[in-house]
Amino acid sequence: MLSMAEAGTFFEQLFFGWGSERPGAVVSVIYGMIVVVVFFMPFVSVLGMICIWGERKVAGHMQNRPGPNRVGPFGLLQSLADGAKCVMKEDLVPELGDRALFRLAPYVAFAPVFVALVAIPFGPELTFERHLNSGLFLILAMLSVEVMGVIIAGWSSHNKWSTFGAMREACQMVSYEIPLGLSLLVGVMAAGTLNVVDMGLEQGGGLHTWGIFRSPFVFLAFFVYFVASLAANKRAPFDLAESDSELVAGYLTEYSGMRWAFFFFAEYTAMFVVGGIQAALFLDPFGLIGYYHNQLSADPQGHWVGMVVLNVMAATIFIGKAGAVILVQMWLRWTLPRPRIDQVLYVCVKVLLPMGCVLLLGEALWQLFVPWRGGIPWKDYNPLSWGDLMKGGTAVGLGVQLALMMVGVGMVVAVVVWVGRSALDAKSVKKRRAEPEAIVV
Repeated sequence: MLSMAEAGTFFEQLFFGWGSERPGAVVSVIYGMIVVVVFFMPFVSVLGMICIWGERKVAGHMQNRPGPNRVGPFGLLQSLADGAKCVMKEDLVPELGDRALFRLAPYVAFAPVFVALVAIPFGPELTFERHLNSGLFLILAMLSVEVMGVIIAGWSSHNKWSTFGAMREACQMVSYEIPLGLSLLVGVMAAGTLNVVDMGLEQGGGLHTWGIFRSPFVFLAFFVYFVASLAANKRAPFDLAESDSELVAGYLTEYSGMRWAFFFFAEYTAMFVVGGIQAALFLDPFGLIGYYHNQLSADPQGHWVGMVVLNVMAATIFIGKAGAVILVQMWLRWTLPRPRIDQVLYVCVKVLLPMGCVLLLGEALWQLFVPWRGGIPWKDYNPLSWGDLMKGGTAVGLGVQLALMMVGVGMVVAVVVWVGRSALDAKSVKKRRAEPEAIVV
């Protein structure tokens, strides 16, 4: 699974010294623990805090109310107050439930999505394991384990509502993993690699090199993946595992305090992970840094400051694009009604699964008859040169990519105009008379 590169990654060499070989097993473990404690754990905490605040703000604006606005500027510290409340709550365990499994379930749900961050490409070198050549498979494997935490939580609660929620999640998650995987295979075929960092670097030549515009089949696979990821993450309208209108709170019914909070940390981290996959495979995760990265990476020791700045910029762009996917997920939660479980499974088996199979076959034929230039822009070819793009490619393929690019840009512009128009119209709506003024800190 790992490449045989003897030299360490850029940040390992920056930390241990230039020209040094990859550290030994013990040193690597200590180095990895430092990275996890210093970067990943604070990142997950801040991510959960911002996502909870964002979810409530989005819900508030859609329901013509302010949302959190009492604790901190714009209510940003409301999540900290909620966390303090969860810490002080009593840790209840059902008397007739399986006490060991009940306590274990939140950690089984949270640990896999935390491990999945190992392969998330925050930057060309800002990745926990840069040489992981099957990174996408690792992420999918970890996300598929998360469902076990939900099943264990529902089964161990000795509550019929919790058990119903767990069984719903079991059939929903297992079913939607198939179209989810098929849609990702379409993107992988177009990229030609399972290394998520290389996937990002291949898209750094401009809009026309983005993965989503590679072919009509990849373009459609982007939307199939998004719908399937909603179901895989238990996000509305596929939140039947909780379904508060039917099952009280589903598998969460008997949980309180920090164990309850762990499930939400797992959910929001999983949302970021699936959004990160979508950005890495389809949406050019690092932005237009390919040219400068190619220049600086030729001599990383002499340009280490520029490499660090470049990776920080790439991480900012990547988190922004993954955050945009999360925002759309939140948007849909407060927009669409919840379907029945039979309707959810119908969409999977009768709609997304056949569509995924057709897209996979179509992309295979497209690769055969309409080949793409391939390679990393600015390194293997000049993405702004028509002659370079035509080497190994076809005029039909380039024309389709440009057409898809215009369609995609048009869709984004239409959504932005629509949202802007709605925001302007909202200013004319009379506010609630009981709405309090925000407290100025």
